[in-house]
Amino acid sequence: MSEEESEYKITQLLVPEEMAQYISKGGPLSKQSENFEERKSQIELLKNITDAFNKNQITAFEAGTGVGKSFAYLIPSMVWALSNDEKVVISTGTINLQQQLSEKDVPLAEKILGKKVKAILLKGRQNFICLRRLQDVSAERDLFNTELDSLDRIVEWSKKTKTGSRSELTLDFTESLWSRICSESDACMGMRCPFRERCFIMRAREEAESCNILIVNHHLLFADIEARMYGAGYEDTAVLPAYKRIVFDEAHGIESAATSFFSESVNRFKILKQLNLLYRQRKSSIAGYIFTLQAISETPDNTENISAAVSEIKNNILNLEIAALDLLHDNFTMKLDRMTQASFSPVISLLLTLGNSIMSFTGCVRSIMEGIDEEYQKEGAYWETKSILHHLEDTANACKNFSVWEEKPETVFWIQKQRLSVESDQENPYYVVFTQTPLDISKMMNAGVYEPMSSVINTSATLQIQNTFDYFLKRTGISFAEPERIKTAVFNSPFPYDKNVLLAVPDDIPFPQSLEFQGAVNMAVVKLIKAAKGRTLVLFTSYESMKATFLATKSYIYDMGIELMKQGDDDRFRLLDKFKYDDSSVLFATDSFWQGIDVPGNSLSQVIIVKLPFTVPNDPVFSARCELIEKRGGSSFAELSIPEAIIKFRQGFGRLVRRSSDKGAVVVLDKRICTKPYGKKFFDSLPETKKMYTHLDEIVEEVSSLLNSDE
Repeated sequence: MSEEESEYKITQLLVPEEMAQYISKGGPLSKQSENFEERKSQIELLKNITDAFNKNQITAFEAGTGVGKSFAYLIPSMVWALSNDEKVVISTGTINLQQQLSEKDVPLAEKILGKKVKAILLKGRQNFICLRRLQDVSAERDLFNTELDSLDRIVEWSKKTKTGSRSELTLDFTESLWSRICSESDACMGMRCPFRERCFIMRAREEAESCNILIVNHHLLFADIEARMYGAGYEDTAVLPAYKRIVFDEAHGIESAATSFFSESVNRFKILKQLNLLYRQRKSSIAGYIFTLQAISETPDNTENISAAVSEIKNNILNLEIAALDLLHDNFTMKLDRMTQASFSPVISLLLTLGNSIMSFTGCVRSIMEGIDEEYQKEGAYWETKSILHHLEDTANACKNFSVWEEKPETVFWIQKQRLSVESDQENPYYVVFTQTPLDISKMMNAGVYEPMSSVINTSATLQIQNTFDYFLKRTGISFAEPERIKTAVFNSPFPYDKNVLLAVPDDIPFPQSLEFQGAVNMAVVKLIKAAKGRTLVLFTSYESMKATFLATKSYIYDMGIELMKQGDDDRFRLLDKFKYDDSSVLFATDSFWQGIDVPGNSLSQVIIVKLPFTVPNDPVFSARCELIEKRGGSSFAELSIPEAIIKFRQGFGRLVRRSSDKGAVVVLDKRICTKPYGKKFFDSLPETKKMYTHLDEIVEEVSSLLNSDE
């Protein structure tokens, strides 16, 4: 559509009451579902989202578990897209939710509407095979002699697949192999590619152009927003086709997702991986793209200088790691600030040296490329090298940024020691990651998302803290928008928490700072698991604490036929599947397992929250954000620590009840929730439940009675 056409285009507004009919009693949804129950909160949410589309609003809508928010936003999004020939982007936090929307919810919504709606699940480039790269790698079989079988099977699959998507592949292969054969923008030959007619990315993009609904994850959306902010604009295709309306599902995670996306990190493996593709020496042989390029370049042979430059980079990496590990000593993380800048000085100097040596190397390679005649620029090696140089130059700039950290007050610079997955070097089982992270994404979100978009729907079960949206609005940048565009509302869960859920806190477990706390936790977890006959999710804030309790529990209930599983023992999805289908198992977990777990029914009848999930004060990004708050005279504990902990706590609590018939107990082993003044804020942020604050044995008895009363 031309600018002239769009200027005179009449927007087709939707009637909220008409939209509500689709999911009301006697409406199309009731005819599609045997167990249909009209949900007033779902109807109200749908009407409010419809209104937000009509009035170009930015919303923060909290929809409790069981409201049915997917249909509440899908139906108005789909009707709006069809009525106005616009695209609506639905962005989710997880692949699981993306797939559920695409495979289950959208087809059912089409039946409800009685209309066909073109929807597409879009993934980042790196989820797709690149046929040109696959051919080139197949020709370098010596590089993958341990994975030849996997490579051959991927080649066979590539001839049959319609999508080229990694998710179709059921065979095992390494990340290293996939990274060489997947699609990558810098290595893309575009119209010059001999495989362009069969290109899976091109097909997906062409299909997306004709679609009404684009289902993406937050990471892909931010990649598109970044491209638009830095040159692509908002009227044309960037990573995604042009759109003006976004629905953020699981919106409580968008600050974290944006922060992660706009962070940059450097480590030795990242650099060496790119270097080895260009130039590698094995025993007596030398290989890499450099030699292919040198052979077709008119530039004088420069391989000697290249070899010396590679050696220099590797030497600089070694010196940098030694200095960084020495600086960290017994610490795992350290933030660069005024307190640490003196001790950081040798590391910064070495980072600068490394950055310069990388730029010197890329300069040598570019001189070879400049001597390549246009007719030879169709070689795969030429395009692979372009991509590698881009990665290396980004790395060099990231290294150099550490030397000008004071000029970037809105960025935190920090280093982290990480354990090698395979401890081949017993003397040095660690490597160091050098990271720079934005402290505040609110202005970027306002400039890149809220200002240019017509409407943005933010919805989640956990956006409020003590009945206010202030924290969410501020952290995500919504507070910068015109007040008349902002709409907030709460749509309560229809589930009977007051009848079906017990929230209990033992008063006889020591405070978390006590030396006796871990031992008391171990015994409490054993008793509670026995009372519930398994069926328990135990949430920790520390991996070490989780391991200690897991081992202690194992020794006490080994003869009860209850399977104990621990985060890290298997793939996340496999662990969750086992947990879902074994209705007596117990899962011990930290971090990511506090959210996004959906286990309805008997398999999950008890959630044990070991400690209130306060962020550890030595987390570099968190401590830098705290410092900013303190500098302007605020209280970092009140403004950041407590709100973050409450959101995470609400997410943990929300794992228990996933449907109206579910019942169970949430037991918090941290009595600060009852004894500290801030504890009330945690309670006030939860639905009304039965509560107990008494001795552990009484709670164990009540849990047993509640969960086994039907047997």
